[in-house]
Amino acid sequence: MTDNQLIRRRYVFYGRVQCVGFRYVARGAAASAGATGWVRNEYDGSVMMELQGTPLQHDRVLQTLHTERYIRIDRTETRTIPVEKGERSFRVRY
Repeated sequence: MTDNQLIRRRYVFYGRVQCVGFRYVARGAAASAGATGWVRNEYDGSVMMELQGTPLQHDRVLQTLHTERYIRIDRTETRTIPVEKGERSFRVRY
């Protein structure tokens, strides 16, 4: 895989990830990095995010999430999934 090849991953984050602005930090980080996808709260207290971009864009978004003051990520499940062609933005799902 080259550094500019698009990949899409589904992340599930556990820890102090709800009621701390996680989704909005993720949206801002993805927009800043130029990545697309979505993020939403899950009923079990986790947050699920699908992120599409280059490996560097993924790294930038994850670094922002891990260094945000009020967010504490204890565990992350990651799975690579098919790229969604034509996706143009990153959004918060409700």
